[in-house]
Amino acid sequence: MKKLIDKVAVVTGGNSGIGLAIARAFIAEGATVVVVGRRAEAVDAATADLGPRAVGLVGDVADLATHDRVAALVRQRFGGADIYVANAGVNLIQATPDVTPGDYDAQFLTNARAAFFGVQRIMPVLRDGGAVILTSSIAARKVLDGHAVYAGSKAAIEAFARNWALELKDRRIRVNVLSPGPTATPILAKLGVPATDLPGFEAQVAGLMPFGRLAEADELARAAVFLASADAGFVTGVNLAVDGGVSLV
Repeated sequence: MKKLIDKVAVVTGGNSGIGLAIARAFIAEGATVVVVGRRAEAVDAATADLGPRAVGLVGDVADLATHDRVAALVRQRFGGADIYVANAGVNLIQATPDVTPGDYDAQFLTNARAAFFGVQRIMPVLRDGGAVILTSSIAARKVLDGHAVYAGSKAAIEAFARNWALELKDRRIRVNVLSPGPTATPILAKLGVPATDLPGFEAQVAGLMPFGRLAEADELARAAVFLASADAGFVTGVNLAVDGGVSLV
């Protein structure tokens, strides 16, 4: 039996990578998904791929007006939402001396501020008994070279989740964190790794993993389905690491 029948979900950064995999998995489980992304062509391609139960909204999550538009669309078209996934994120791998104020702001605006105000603005239209999932990273707890700012931004949303889990308890809205380890998605190319070097880079990272490989986006998506569904009905305020055990080494 499908786990998200007739549910309405919002997935930010849902046009590629882990977000797209989550949107696809939610739809497979019976949900309708609003995919939020910054690039119109990517959002259009994603919704075309996902099919008629996907609705695209183009907007930058760093702009608070985007979150108002998301809430308005959900209210007007569906009467409310059941699941909100704050997944959009950016990572600039830099040593601390190289970080500019602009680099710092870019990561905190997209990773932390956007998650906070995205949840704030969706709260009035999120149905009681719903679920909020915040995509963090093992970098928030495991020290990785060049990740200081990114780690700080992700640690912030983990603190948000713990607070919201209690703030929203009377509405039975569960708030949880999904923390991926290294995952095979297009974001690897966005980190500045040349296409010709990607196979070697992935092999190097995989060699550090207890399972000897990177995660697949679908594996993160299945974890998101669990957190969004009744299977996790008594789970709130947790951080679910889907990292193949790399945070242990």
